[in-house]
Amino acid sequence: MSMAEIQVEVEAETEDNPTKVLICVNQSSIKGYPHPSLSSVDAFEWILKKLVKKSCRHLFKLCFLHVEVPDEDGFDDMDSIYASPDDFKNLKNREKIRGLHLLEFFIRRCHEIGVPCEGWIRKGDPKEQICHEVKKIHPDILIVGSRGLGPVQRIFVGTVSEYISKHADCPVLVIKRKVEDTPEDPVDD
Repeated sequence: MSMAEIQVEVEAETEDNPTKVLICVNQSSIKGYPHPSLSSVDAFEWILKKLVKKSCRHLFKLCFLHVEVPDEDGFDDMDSIYASPDDFKNLKNREKIRGLHLLEFFIRRCHEIGVPCEGWIRKGDPKEQICHEVKKIHPDILIVGSRGLGPVQRIFVGTVSEYISKHADCPVLVIKRKVEDTPEDPVDD
């Protein structure tokens, strides 16, 4: 087999089986839905700049996962209590719509530049849901942003990126925030 035949065979396999990149995204803690967090945007921009370059965009498939964290008291931080079952249905739909708008930011950008992609929403503990999705879809790599919490904040808040780095069944790349892009309080994202 000649080098040209090997090159054609490798290219055919790659185009039929693109590199699947799972990217976890979340909403901004400063602006809320539908705005993506700074760390999500930083990770996405890094992927486009360093990994998915213009000449090889067709060789990748970006998969966006947003995990909605359920409100523990069931009232979505409301000041009012609703009495009708329909009121609660509307709240659940509102949360889903917010998550969809968040994904729309990333999906729209991918379509504008010609990168194959898809996105979906799960509900639950982000650490558990992300590891579950990794087992389900078998990405080639999982990429997450990092808020850059200090050691004391990590004790109280914990970090999703640390957990999935240890427990996900695929390579994990954590994109750290640039020092100049870090808010005064790294919890603000």
